[in-house]
This record gives sequence, structure tokens and C-alpha cells, in this order.
Amino acid sequence: MTNHFYTAFDVTTWGAERKSDYRTLFQIDRDRIIHAHAFRKLQSKTQVFLSGEYDFYRTRLTHSMEVAQIGRSICNYLKSRGTPLRDDFFIDADLVEAICLAHDLGHPPFGHSGERTLQELMTRWGGFEGNAQTLHLLTETLYQDDAGVRGMQPTRAVMDGVLKYKKLFHEFRIPPRRHFLYDQQARYRKFVFGDEEIPASLHEGENLNQFKSVECQIMDWADDAAYSLNDIVDGVKAGFLTIDRIEKWAAGVGINAERQTWLDTLIAAIRADRLELTFSQKIGAFITGCRLRERQGFMSGRTHRYRYELVVTPAAESEAAFYKQLANDVIFDSPQLQQMEHKARKILFDLWDSAWSNYVDRGARTIRILPPQVGRLIEAADDDAAKARQICDWLAGLTDGMIVRTYQRLFDPQFGSIRDLS
Repeated sequence: MTNHFYTAFDVTTWGAERKSDYRTLFQIDRDRIIHAHAFRKLQSKTQVFLSGEYDFYRTRLTHSMEVAQIGRSICNYLKSRGTPLRDDFFIDADLVEAICLAHDLGHPPFGHSGERTLQELMTRWGGFEGNAQTLHLLTETLYQDDAGVRGMQPTRAVMDGVLKYKKLFHEFRIPPRRHFLYDQQARYRKFVFGDEEIPASLHEGENLNQFKSVECQIMDWADDAAYSLNDIVDGVKAGFLTIDRIEKWAAGVGINAERQTWLDTLIAAIRADRLELTFSQKIGAFITGCRLRERQGFMSGRTHRYRYELVVTPAAESEAAFYKQLANDVIFDSPQLQQMEHKARKILFDLWDSAWSNYVDRGARTIRILPPQVGRLIEAADDDAAKARQICDWLAGLTDGMIVRTYQRLFDPQFGSIRDLS
């Protein structure tokens, strides 16, 4: 049965035209993401705690899988509620799964610490943003070949679905630290909107960054639901969140009656060693807290993806915000995590300086320290900004383990051998 929620506009692909086989075009998008090298790398990229330190911590890969499961479940739940959805008019769960699986592809090693450091390094060259980097991978990096094919030729709906932020770097009065697209990605934004002119009202403030397709909204909420709960679970298992620390935090920030209920439930679950079970049930509540609402906007007449928007109950949003604040204040601001940020800055700055001095601002003698393909891309770039972007792409594409080993080979005289240099 044909799903009339989507039209030819939504399944148009960027780049080479694709045809469906036994799969839909959205299923092909999902499959190409799963089998991509960049997706496999997520198994060794930090979610909260350094990947590989302990087996039970979440990585970017397991987090993305959890987000995809929640996203699919939201689609199924919304369809089960009926109007305005029906058997031949529904939000495609394969599309949402593809978006959820792809949403963190662009994140660098060392988690948010690495992202902040790369943004600092790239400020003068157009910035670094994990979401923009994801779009960069989908459109320019994945599955590229010598014949000139670049990117995975995603559908318009998938490209739009990963675009949590649509404002370009240069459109901010002050260079932003996060939540932007690269200036070179203006053509992708234009494609996503089908060459429609963006109303002036959307360019004001953060309006354009809040303008998201319904599938992007589902991914965004699934992401919030997953990490707001699962960061707490991992924090408790890691010993960062103890009952004593939680109670001291609560006394310091002030807790109203609603938050006290969530706090009591959390502490009781920790004491009974039932935290994972308790929080898995909360995921279900976050899913059933979703509704659809019709909206009007400059794209609502072009696609149903902008005719409808996701609405989450205030209770679910407030509870997720509570857990995010707890994790941020107690886990992310802890000395252990701050030490990881210090390490990330040291490693990324030193590797950047080594690449820059040997491939861009060359002295009398240069040493080819990078993989040959990376070196060729830097040298072929037209100007310093383009060369900086190639160095940034190399650093962002490394896993936690790869970047530490690279740093050790370059700066630890007792590490490595000739065989390690391949």
C-alpha cells in the first residue's frame, strides 16, 4: 500500500538519481548508513565516558541504536493513535530510523570535549559543528570514489531530517560556538527547501534553527529521551552518581514537589539496584508522551513533513530536563570529565599544529606524518580555509583509540614501531 504522507519531492536524492529495488528509498538510506565506515567508527567514540574504558558504558554507536529504537517506537505509537495518520498516511519508521542512526556520525573523538576543541581550532576557518559535520559526511564523504561520486546520495527527507540547525555560520552577528551549518552547505539547505525562498521572519534570532521537519523533531526528542535517562544509568554504574552526591546536588539547586518525586524514584531505584529497569519504563512514558499537531509555514504546502509537528507533553519534557541538569552538574562538571577535556584539548591542538606545520605553513623541511590520502587532500585544497577543513575532517574522523595512538606515535619516543605506521 502506498504511503501518501510522502511525495516525489521527499524522495528526490542529492546527486545521482537512485531507484528503489525490493527496498524503499528510505530503507536504502538506512542500509547505506549502517554499512558505512563512519557508522562503525561510532563504536569507539565517546558518549560520556572514554570508549573502551569499561565494556558496559554506552558509546556513540550504542547510543545511536537506542535513539533509533525510540524513534521507530514513536512512529509506531503515533500511527496507532489514528487521526491524522492512517494505514496509507503515516510517518515512515525506516526514514526516522535512518535519521536517528546518522544523527551522531559527525561527532569527533572525545565527545563534546572534542567538539568544543575543534570548534575553537576552526573558528577563523568557518567553525566546526557535529550536526553540520554529519551532513558533510552524508553528502560529500561516504562512499566517495575515484569516478567523482561523493556522498551517499541521500534523499531530501533524510538530509532534512539530520538538520537540527539550518542557520549558516556567517548568518550570525557574532561567530557562533555551536548550532550552525557550514557556509559551504548553503546549497544543501537550498535543496532541502526545494529552492523556496526562506522568509525573513525565519532569519531572525534562532527561528531558523527551530524550523525542523517532523522526522527531525522525532529524532531530536528520541535523542533527548535516550541520553537524559541513559547518562544517569551510566553515571551511577561508573560511580559518578552516588546517593550522597545526588542529595547534595538537590539541596544546592532547590527541588519543587514534582522534581522531588523524580528524585525519590531515582534514589529508591539506586538503593534497590533496579535503576535500569525503572528508567527503561520511563522511556516508554517519553514515547507515549508524543502527539502530532498541524501547523502552517512556508513549507507546509510543499510537504507533509512540515504540515505536521511533534508535540511532547510538558511533564515528559520537564522530567527529561531534570535528568539532563543532574547529569551536567554532577557528571560533566566532575574533575574526572574535566580532566578528559584537558586531555582532548592537548591532543587535538598538538595534532593540529603538527599537520598545519607540515602541510600548510611549511618550513624548510616538512615531514609527511599523515596518511597519504589525507595529505593529498590537504595539498589539493585551494586555500588555507579549505586546507584547514581537510585537517579538521581527518581529526573528526578518528576514533578515541585512533587519535590516542596517533598522538603516541608522534610524541611518545617509546611508543610504536615501523609496523604501526601503516
